[in-house]
Order: sequence, then structure tokens, then C-alpha cells
Amino acid sequence: RGSDLRVKVKLTLKEVLTGVEKKFKLKKYVPCPHCQGSGADGHGADTCSTCRGSGTIISQQRTILGTMQTQSVCPTCHGEGKIIKNKCKECSGDGVIYGEEVISVQIPAGVSEGMQLSMSGKGNAGKRNGIPGDLLIQVEEEQHPELLRDENDLIYNLLLSFPVAALGGTVEIPTIDSKVKVKIDPGTQPGKVLRLRGKGLPSVQGGGYGYSSSSMGDLLVNVSVYVPEALSKDEKTALERLEASDNFKPNDTVKEKIFKKFKNFFE
Repeated sequence: RGSDLRVKVKLTLKEVLTGVEKKFKLKKYVPCPHCQGSGADGHGADTCSTCRGSGTIISQQRTILGTMQTQSVCPTCHGEGKIIKNKCKECSGDGVIYGEEVISVQIPAGVSEGMQLSMSGKGNAGKRNGIPGDLLIQVEEEQHPELLRDENDLIYNLLLSFPVAALGGTVEIPTIDSKVKVKIDPGTQPGKVLRLRGKGLPSVQGGGYGYSSSSMGDLLVNVSVYVPEALSKDEKTALERLEASDNFKPNDTVKEKIFKKFKNFFE
């Protein structure tokens, strides 16, 4: 059997979302074109007279428990069942030469970092028309500049200005392939999570090269509120005036919610 080949493929989140075809130019062992992979020059290979083409020999041994029968690899043909008298000069009788092959791989949507795809028979050719190895493709992900991945869900950290958090408004949220407008309710608190259903990544099912994609994950928007580090004199005056209002002081209900979030964080 030929040995397996391993390659790595780096994907963007957009490619993970849709699936993508990738082409690989591989240096690998391929069947010798001169002897068509047989390793023999001229009339071909002869059947091994020792094992009669089976590749194995059976021996018997008498013991105190009776006759024991064992099977082992034929020492004459080394398990191939054939003997090459005239070896191919191009491949020295191996039936393979070192060459190149371009292989197209369809990467299914939803694959993730570290996942391994397998293409049967696309590895190195086996000697003397032996079984070829497999091509193993390991998936790597490029980091998105704005989105984080959590299995099938995506995470976006939204930083709101204080006026928008207090008054409400509409903001644009980036997705993998576009932007969507999201309504911000008045009084939106830091730590609130907005869930945009179906804006995540598809899940992938199956194994080997037979992966298939199914249900979509969500886009989770974590809300933070930006507090300016420097204020003008007029801005300070405006905030000092608002500070005197009871409406800008956290009540017991708000304090309780914050305590629960803090408690859950450490549990």
C-alpha cells in the first residue's frame, strides 16, 4: 500500500460559510507510465512458484498438543505473489516514479480548525500496482478582523456610545459576507447579548470526505458602552447636571442584575 499524504488548507470564515474548491499541486509517487505500474519490463511478472501466487506460505509443525499450522509472508516474492525477472528500467522495478499531480478538493461548508478531511486513493501510489494511500487535508482558519467563532456561532463585540445606549438607535453589525442593521432599545445595558439567528456558520456532519452541511448557527452581539476618557468643559457640565437626576442612579433592581452576572461569571 502506498503511504498517505498530508496537506494543510487555510480558510477564511467566508469560505467556511459557503464551502470552497481548492486545488493542490502535489509532489508524490505516481504509477510508472513505462510499465503501467507493474514494475516489469517486457512480458511482465511471473507467478511466484513458492506460494503459487497467494503471497503467503503455510507451514505445519507437530507439537505435544497436535499439529500446529501457521501462515506467513512468502519469503520469495515478499507477499506480492509475483516475481519480476526483467525489471522496468524507468522505475527500477518499483512500479512508481516521483512526479506531480494536481488534485481538486471540494471543502464543505462548516468545517472547523483542526478538522481532517480524507480523500481515499489520492495519496502515494502503491508499488507494483499496489493500493494507493489517502490524501489527508487538515483545516486551518484565518482569523477574522471583527468576528470570533464559537463552534457554529459567531461573536461580535459591539461598542456603543453612552447616548445611543441610553436613547436607543440603529447600528450596523458586520456579518461574514455583508452588514445588517440592528435596532438598539433605549436603556440598553452593558453586557446585554443580542442574538441574530441564522447569521452564524453551518454545522458539518459526516466523516472522511463525505461531510455535509446542515443547520446554521447564530451571531451573538455582546454590548459594551464606551466611556470617554477626556471631556470638554461643556460636556462635564452636562454630565454633572444629569448626575443629580435620580433616573441616572442605579436602583436596587439594576444592582441585583449586575450582582447575578458577576456571580455567574465565577461559577
